[in-house]
Parts: sequence; structure tokens; C-alpha cells
Amino acid sequence: MTASFAPLANDRFLRACRRQASDTTPVWLMRQAGRYLPEYKATRARAGSFMGLATNVDYATEVTLQPLERFDLDAAILFSDILTVPDAMGLGLSFAEGEGPRFAQVVRDEAAVARLAVPDMDKLRYVFDAVTSIRRALNGRVPLIGFSGSPWTLACYMVEGKGSDDYRQVKTLMYARPDLMHRLLAVNADAVAQYLNAQIDAGAQAVMVFDSWGGVLADGCFQDFSLAYTRRVLAQLKRTGVDGQDVPRIVFTKGGGLWLSDMGALDCEVLGLDWTVNLGRARALVGDTKALQGNIDPNVLFAPPAAIEAQVRAVLESFGRPHTDAASTGATHVFNLGHGISQHTPPEHVSALVEAVHAHGRRIRA
Repeated sequence: MTASFAPLANDRFLRACRRQASDTTPVWLMRQAGRYLPEYKATRARAGSFMGLATNVDYATEVTLQPLERFDLDAAILFSDILTVPDAMGLGLSFAEGEGPRFAQVVRDEAAVARLAVPDMDKLRYVFDAVTSIRRALNGRVPLIGFSGSPWTLACYMVEGKGSDDYRQVKTLMYARPDLMHRLLAVNADAVAQYLNAQIDAGAQAVMVFDSWGGVLADGCFQDFSLAYTRRVLAQLKRTGVDGQDVPRIVFTKGGGLWLSDMGALDCEVLGLDWTVNLGRARALVGDTKALQGNIDPNVLFAPPAAIEAQVRAVLESFGRPHTDAASTGATHVFNLGHGISQHTPPEHVSALVEAVHAHGRRIRA
């Protein structure tokens, strides 16, 4: 089936994901629709709560587009939360004001793991409706990225019941009952794959797996409990979107720099990197088989614009000259933060960053 979406006016981001040449380096920001924008805060106040915002198609569409009205970004990312999947499994997600997410039920024993199943995707219809609504509202301006948390990252929240400083509960389960942890992760992986496929069917043009907590694992455990299940997700993903185009897959592991050679073997198009990784070394290690995404420190955005521009230049130059031959594929870079944008970031500093990326991206190709 071919959906009736407008043709794409700016395909820089997708070209970079496909390792094709573009006129400059594309840029988008993790958490680009968020609390640093006064207009987001106003919409959230109207919605009444975070979940009121995320589950309302009109509000989710509105906040996804807000950063594109202000900044010359090269992609939009679906406004949602990584914990929608375990919520649909019946764990009871809530957000208290000033606190992070928490679940009413935790998964810490045999009985709780046995109850888990891939949820009925109809429970997540609000997400897929938002994807279609956003894609229509974008009207071809830039591509739309869909996303999910990784199986391991979702498991951290499901076992801990909320965010954690020490990951004590989830690691206790992993070390004491690896069999239960593997069962939990298998359910999560299959749920994430179905969830991302439904986003692709709804109009997402690229999909990203956020392995936000992969970096807390020991070597060996990362490969067995995080990477293996990210691989299981990737193997199940649809390769073609509703418009007949291929759908690039991005994997981002915060703190995953140690395992770049392992991640280089993943069946995905783009690897996202945090700010602890040198892009040039990553490029040398991974080779030109994958595009790289990242990786400026989000706290750079608190410095004055001249300092931001200098740091942008340093990141672009650490990657080196990207591929420029229109007739072939090669090494490409999608500029991003090394993690999500802070809610305290001055919006005008984001403008300085985006302008610097595009300007210097053109210079290094000249």
C-alpha cells in the first residue's frame, strides 16, 4: 500500500542515514521537543500532564512540530515516551510532577515475568495515530523518526519500577535469575519490534532504538543482555515504509563506546554515539559500513554562542570530511547531541548550534 504523504523537500537526514552525499551535515536533537521551549510548556499546561500530552494526537503533533518552527532542523522525532510499551503490558505508568516515570507494578519474580506478554498493539493506537498525524502535518518539510526504548532499557524500568541510581533490583534479577531476565528481554524485544513496525506502517521514515541504560552493564553482560536483544529487534523490523522507501534503523547506546566494535556488526544503518566517543576513532573502528550520529556534549549549549560554534567545529572535524560523491556511498555523519537536551537550555543557543552545523558542514565539503 502507498500512503498519500507529501514528497520530501529536505532529505539530508535520510541521505546521511543511507551513507549518501548531501550538501551539508544534517542535524536534529534528541529530546528536541521538550521543556526548554516555552511553547512546549504552554501546550503541556493545556494538556494537564505529560501522559495527557503524549496520548493526545493533536497535542503530540503540535509539540513535535514546535522545534521545527524555531530551528532549521533536518528531521522531526515523534513526541512520545519510551515507556509506552511496558505501560501497554499493564504495568501502570504514571508521571508525578517533578519526578520521573514510575510503574504501579514491578517485575521482579517468576510470577510477574510469567504474566508478561507482547501487548495488543491497539492499546498503543494513540502513538500510531500521532505518527500519521505528524507525518501529514510535516507536509514533506523533513522526515519523521519513530522510536522505542531498547529491550534492556525497558527492563530496567520494569524491574526497578522507576529510574535508578544503582540498578540494584534489575542487576540482582539478572545475576541471580538470568533465565527470568532472558525471558523478560525476549518478550520486550518482540514487543519493541511490533511497536516499531506499527510506527513504520503509520508513516515513520526512520526508527531509532534508545539503549539509554546499556552502558551500566559489565562487559559480557552488555553483549548477552542488551546487544543480543537489540539484534533480535532489528532482525524483525520492516525494511520498507508505506511510501515504498527503505526505513533506516538507528541504534544509540549511552555509555556504549567501549563496545563499538561489537555494535559495528549490528544489522542497522546508523550508530548513535554519546559525547565520550571520538568520532574519528569511531569511524576508523566501525568502517564506512554505517553512518554515525552524534555527539556533542549537551552542556555545551550553556556556553556562549562563540564557544558553541567552536565545539560544533571540533565535532565535525573529529569526524573528518564526509562522503561527497553523489554516485556512490561512503562515510556520513548526522549531527546530534550525545544525549537529550537539558530543559534549562536557552533556545537561542540551539539556533547558534544548528546554524553552525550547517555552515561548517558546507565548509568541510568544499
